[in-house]
Amino acid sequence: MKKILLTALAILFINCTCFAINENDLIEENSIQTKIDKIGTQILNANKIQKRIIFVYDKDAKDTLLTMDKTVTSRQIILYRQYYKFIEDDNELAAYIARGISNSSRTFEGMGNGWLTAVQVKAAPKKFEMVADKRAVDYMVKAGYNPLALITFINKAFPQHYQDLISNKNLTSKRLAHIYEYIYIKYPYFLANNEYLENPYYQNFLLTSVDNRRRFEEKIKNGSKEKLKYE
Repeated sequence: MKKILLTALAILFINCTCFAINENDLIEENSIQTKIDKIGTQILNANKIQKRIIFVYDKDAKDTLLTMDKTVTSRQIILYRQYYKFIEDDNELAAYIARGISNSSRTFEGMGNGWLTAVQVKAAPKKFEMVADKRAVDYMVKAGYNPLALITFINKAFPQHYQDLISNKNLTSKRLAHIYEYIYIKYPYFLANNEYLENPYYQNFLLTSVDNRRRFEEKIKNGSKEKLKYE
């Protein structure tokens, strides 16, 4: 009888512990979902994007080469845990969401109520990647977020591959260089009043982008309009 009672208590304890863990997970997921809904909707409203796009936090799924891109197929911005773990503030979360909105909003334009555009974005992501980055900067600024957070987020979350000649993605260093150039030219205020200057990830970007930024600085100094080929 004593053994039965102890066994029953042990089972009850395990079930209560599992319930507590699941409840904590649910609270965390709801909190994240509320945050991305708020920031995502703020970006949509501030930029007067008159299209329906929703935001979903998915802690279990992963973004892989085989994952269906719901950003363009279902007009959903999926925040995967593999990326959320790199996000430290609302600006970086806005950066992730703004990029998704940039691609998703394009799928409302063109033939088939945007169907053809969605196919093009999926078929040639490399071509649209730089455009999405720059539009994300515009969206962030209009919604009151600091676009330099796009640099810190990408610098943390995306690795540097060996080459991009036969890849469907651009080198991360190229993306960062183009984002920096775009902010420098269109939104110099954020560099002149750089809130991220002491941020270690922004400092790492400065350290690893010396050559690309030197090319850009020479271009500005010479008054050139040449389109730079960053590395």
